[in-house]
Amino acid sequence: MGEELRKKRKREMPNTMVILVGCMAVMALLTYLLPAGAYDRVVNEAGSTVIDPSSYHHITRTPVSLMGFLRSIPTAFEDTAQIIAMTFFSSGAIMILRKIGVIDSAMESLAKKFEGRGTMAIPILMFVFALIDSIIGTPELCIVYVPIILPLMFRLGFDSITGVATVILGSAAGFSAALTNPFTIAIGQKLCDLPLYSGWQFRIVTFLVTYLIGAVYVVRYGKSVLKTPECSRMYQEDLSEKARMLRNQGVAGNMTVRQKLAGIYTVVLFVGMILGLIVLKWDMPEMTACFLAIAIGAGVMGRLSAGEICDGIVEGFKDVVVGVILIILARAAYVIMAEGNIVDTIIYYLAQFLVNLPAQMTVIGVLAIVTLLNFVIASGSGKAVMLFPILAPLADICGITRQTAVLSYQFGDGFTNVFWPTSGVLGAVLGIARIPWDKWARFFFPLLCMWWCSSIVFLLIAQAIQLGPF
Repeated sequence: MGEELRKKRKREMPNTMVILVGCMAVMALLTYLLPAGAYDRVVNEAGSTVIDPSSYHHITRTPVSLMGFLRSIPTAFEDTAQIIAMTFFSSGAIMILRKIGVIDSAMESLAKKFEGRGTMAIPILMFVFALIDSIIGTPELCIVYVPIILPLMFRLGFDSITGVATVILGSAAGFSAALTNPFTIAIGQKLCDLPLYSGWQFRIVTFLVTYLIGAVYVVRYGKSVLKTPECSRMYQEDLSEKARMLRNQGVAGNMTVRQKLAGIYTVVLFVGMILGLIVLKWDMPEMTACFLAIAIGAGVMGRLSAGEICDGIVEGFKDVVVGVILIILARAAYVIMAEGNIVDTIIYYLAQFLVNLPAQMTVIGVLAIVTLLNFVIASGSGKAVMLFPILAPLADICGITRQTAVLSYQFGDGFTNVFWPTSGVLGAVLGIARIPWDKWARFFFPLLCMWWCSSIVFLLIAQAIQLGPF
C-alpha cells in the first residue's frame, strides 16, 4: 500500500500554484542570463503609444533579486486589482442569486429541457460564448459563466471538465477567430493602417470552422463521460464537488414572482453591461459595479436582509480565492520580466528570427512566436501594441499582407489563453472549478493541436490569395 502511494505521488503533477512559482523562478533566472534592452516608445499619428521598431538598444542590467522576486507578488496584486475585483464581486452576485433560488430554478428548468439529450446543450452554449467573444473580446466574463454553467453540466451528467470546456473553449474559439474583437483585430488593424474590421468575410469562415472543431471535440468527450462516468479525468474530485454544490443550492422549483423579478433585473443589467462595453467603451470598473448592483438589487428583491446580502457576497468571495491567487501568480511572472528589462529583448530576438524566413513560413513563424509570447504576456492588447510596430514593416519586407499578419496574431494570441498556466483568466476559471492545470492541459492539448493545424491552413490560404486590402 505504501509503495502504491509513493508511485502515485511520483506520477502526480505539482499543484498549479507550484507550477506558476516555478515559472516565476525561471523568469527571474532569465534576468541574469539575457541582456537587458528596450525599444523607444513614441506616439503615432493615431495617438497610440507604440514602440519604434528600429530603436532597440541595450541598457544597464537590472537582474531581479530575491526581494524583487518576492515583491513581484504584491506588485502583481496591484496590477490585477481590477480583474480581481470583478472576480470577487461577480462571484458574490452569483452567490446572492443562488441564495434566493434564481440560478437553481433556472438551471433546473434548463436541465429538464435538455434531459436525455444533454449533448445538445454543449454546442448551443459554446456558440453563444463564441459569438459574444468574437464581437466584444472579453474572455474575463468566463469567470462569471463557469459558476453558473457548472451546476447545469453536473445535473446533465457531465463532469467539471465538460462544463469548463463548454465555456472557455467556446470563448477561445470566438476570441481567436474573432469577427470584431477590439483587443486584437481593432488594435492590430489600426497599428497596421488597415481599414477597421476589413477582411471580415474571410474571418467568418475561420470563426465557423474553429467553433465547429471545438464543439465536436467537447461533445465527443462529453458523450464518453455520459457513457462511462469513471473515465472522467475528474471523476473522484467531482464527487465531492457535486456534493458541495448541492449543499450550497437552495430548493429548486417553479420561480416565485420575486425570483422572476430578480432574474429579469439581472438579465437587464447584464445586457446593459454588454452594451456599455460595446457602445460606451466600459472596462473592468464598470463591469464590477454592475455585478455589485446585481448582488444588492437581487438580494433586496429576494427579501434578504442587509446582513444576509453582505454574508452572501463574502461567501461568494470565498469560492474564488484560489482563482484569485492564480491570477496574481500568473501576473507576477510578467512583473519579474518587466523589472528585469528583458521583455523587449525577447521581442527583439524573436523578430530577428522572423526576418530570415520565407513568406510562407513567416506567417507560421508569427503564429509560433505570438503563441510563445502569450506565455509571458497574456494581454492581447498589450502584445499588439508591442508587436505590430515590428510586424507591420516586417510583413512588407517578407512579402506577406498586413491583413494576414493580423490574422496570424489573432490565432497566436487566442488559443493559448486557455492553455498556458500564466493566463490569469484560465487560472481563475480552473480555481473556481477546482481542476488542476495538468489535467486540463492533457484534455485540451489535442484540440489545441487541431486548432493550430486549422490556423496554419487558413494562414497559408490567406497568403496564397494575398488577403488584403494589403
